Amino acid sequence: MYGCTKWKKNDSNEPGRFDIVSDQNHSFGERTRILRDRETGVNYVYHWAGTAGGLTTLLNADGTPVVTES
Repeated sequence: MYGCTKWKKNDSNEPGRFDIVSDQNHSFGERTRILRDRETGVNYVYHWAGTAGGLTTLLNADGTPVVTES
């Protein structure tokens, strides 16, 4: 993911690096996704509204990253 570029569809039959764990639509074009890195198991929160967005690691209560197995 890079600033100002659009998501590119993976047209191959091979899975991408990230799984979409959760996808929530909010009012006024806002959206939140939980992504899981297939290689590390680390979970990320990606939220955007209109043309603005942000990505951060999803953390447990103790501040460690949420890691889930596939």
